[in-house]
Formats: sequence, structure tokens, C-alpha cells
Amino acid sequence: MKKKILIISGGVSKEREISLQTGNQVAKELKNNKYKVKICEPNNNLFNVIKKFKPNIIFNALHGQYGEDGYIQSILENIGIPYTHSGVVASAKAMDKEISKKIFIKNKILTPKYIKHSFDDNYKKLSDEIKKKFGFPVVIKPINEGSSVNVYICNKSNLKNKLKKLKVYKEILVEEFIPGREIQAAILGNNKLGAIELKPKRKFYDYEAKYNSKAKTKHIIPVDLPKSKFNQLMNISFKVHNLMGCRGVTRSDFKYYKNKFYLLETNTQPGMTKLSLVPEICMHKGINFINLIKLLLNDASTNK
Repeated sequence: MKKKILIISGGVSKEREISLQTGNQVAKELKNNKYKVKICEPNNNLFNVIKKFKPNIIFNALHGQYGEDGYIQSILENIGIPYTHSGVVASAKAMDKEISKKIFIKNKILTPKYIKHSFDDNYKKLSDEIKKKFGFPVVIKPINEGSSVNVYICNKSNLKNKLKKLKVYKEILVEEFIPGREIQAAILGNNKLGAIELKPKRKFYDYEAKYNSKAKTKHIIPVDLPKSKFNQLMNISFKVHNLMGCRGVTRSDFKYYKNKFYLLETNTQPGMTKLSLVPEICMHKGINFINLIKLLLNDASTNK
């Protein structure tokens, strides 16, 4: 008898729309394969839905804040039903870009230099620190967002104006800009799934380039790298997956510049939409969408 799967998607983060797309895509595949499926928002009705539906496994299709930062994971662990993807601690560490950076640096994984900027500090102090540490251009980003939400590449002349757009956050990261190739690699459990290169027509691989088909971002697979470099890429991804204590699937995002890989971040809840990269990497390896979902369901745990 097929298991009952509760998919949690939607939520209140800035990635709500992508989460809904992920949830619907996963539900469609599971229903086509005779699973009993229900989709639920992570709201006050969640406990009632779980009580009535009695799922065997919860598929976490949430993205962004409250969905991949350890918040929903802590709730699901208290419920005691196996759920997909990483647990509380791994999710929290990976979502926090400053904590991630510190883990990368401590373990000698190359990553762009950065400054944590508080909006209580004055602009001149930040500008002087940028000049001293790495110079312009820079990348500014929230500490706890995904999908390149509110990420900007800035030069000295427009930094001040771009910073105003991020004042909703108390603190942000100001990061050294690394040019070069956009390459992303996926890990599933102990399996090094593979990698994909992105060639955006936009300034960089931002939210629009990721999720809008009209942006016409070019996806290149297999990635044109020497075997030794490809192995290095996958080994770094595998290393960080384990350092963070992740389970299920992760996708690590890199810049490849002057024969070096710079790790930008590791995502514990990669998208599962029609334009998402992990399903595309899996297809290239011979793992179709439903089998990818089954692998995630088989890996589900209460994480205790």
C-alpha cells in the first residue's frame, strides 16, 4: 500500500511562490504514482491536518525564512513524523550566511571575503572597510534569505542607494565580488549527483534568472571542466554537506575563477520546480523526477 505524504508548501517568506510551485510539482508526481497526497500551508491548521490525514512522511517543500532555517524543522521534530531534507541545526547553519562563511573559512574552503554591516554603523565606516579589505565592486545580501532575494552587485557610486533597499534587515553581508563562471553542484545523502553551469543573460544569476523562463538563462550540463577540477568541485560540495550535518539533498553554489572554486552558499531546500537545477542534474545522471522524490522520502527522518 502506497504511503500517505503530506506536503508543506507556501508559507510567508519572500520565496512563497517558488515553494508553492515546488509543492505542486511534487504532489503531481506523487499522485501520478498512486500515492495519497495532501498539500498544507504551515499555519495554525497544520496540526489539525496532520491529525486527520495521519501522514507517514512529511515532504518539506518550503523555501526561505521559517521553511529552511530550522523553524519548521523544530516543529516537525516535536510532532515526531519523519520529514524530508535537513534537520534543525543543519538548516539553521546553512541558512545563516555568516555562520556558513565561518564554517567554510575554518575548514579551509575558499569563499569570498566579507564584512557584516549593521545599519547602526555609518556609511563612511563601511566604505573605508570595503576599500581596505577587498575594494569594489561588492555584493550586498541579507544574512537569512535564499534564491538571491534582495542581492545586488554594487560599485562605489550606487552602493549607498542599494543599501537603502536592504534597510528592512538589521544586518547584512557585504561580500567581495568574484567574477567568473556560475557552477552549482548537488549532493544526495552519500551520492555526488553532479553539477550544472549557468550562463545568465542578466547581470548575474539573480531571482529572475533562476525562476523566470523569459530570462533565458542557459543551463550547461555536463559542465566543461577537466576531470580533476570536476572531482574537486564535487569533493568540496560533499565535504560541506557533511560539515553542516545535512541530510537529503543539498545544492552548493560556486563561482569558478582563475582555476579556483569559491563557495558562495549551500542550500538545504533546493527548488523542485520545472526550472530547478537539482532535478535537471538528476535527470542527467539517470534519476527521473519521481525517483528523486522517492529517494528524498526514503531519507526522511525525525532527526532524533
